[in-house]
Amino acid sequence: MKQPSRFVDFQPLCLLTLRVEVTGLRPQCAFAVGTHEHTMDTTLRQVGELLLGAIPTIVLLLLLYAIYNLLVHKPLMRMLNERRERTEGVVLKARADVAAAEAKTHDYEQRLREARMAIFKTQEARRQQAQQARSEALAQARAKAQEQIREARTAIEQDMAMARAGLQSEVDRLASEIIRTVLKPTGATSAIGGQP
Repeated sequence: MKQPSRFVDFQPLCLLTLRVEVTGLRPQCAFAVGTHEHTMDTTLRQVGELLLGAIPTIVLLLLLYAIYNLLVHKPLMRMLNERRERTEGVVLKARADVAAAEAKTHDYEQRLREARMAIFKTQEARRQQAQQARSEALAQARAKAQEQIREARTAIEQDMAMARAGLQSEVDRLASEIIRTVLKPTGATSAIGGQP
């Protein structure tokens, strides 16, 4: 006979206990089968007993959580925060060092440019002074050459004038001599001519 399906309670405290034979030999286990009409008080009492039995577990879990938090979690978080701060501090310091190095490099390059400009200006001033000295020396040499040329021309003109005067006097003397020779009587010619 098959009985309709009913609520099966595996708790030993049941209202109705029924032994069922498995395989038809002897009873193997006892099950309480039947309809349960629990009252609210019974359910509340069972929930209360469950909660009362769970209190030590809850207290143990809270105690374990507090110990874990105190011994592991807080020191670990403190160490991680310190490590993060150190790492960030080192990174920030490295960035500051890089920025300082770049500033020094920029300052060095600026000073180098200024030094090059100062050297260039000094070289340019020296070149201009040398050019001016060369121009002055050239002007002096030209002036001296011009003076020497003037003096030489004056000397040449004086020599020419003296030579002309000397030549004029020589020409005058030779002309007088030629005239005397031409105008002299013939007898005098033979004496001059070299024949007696």
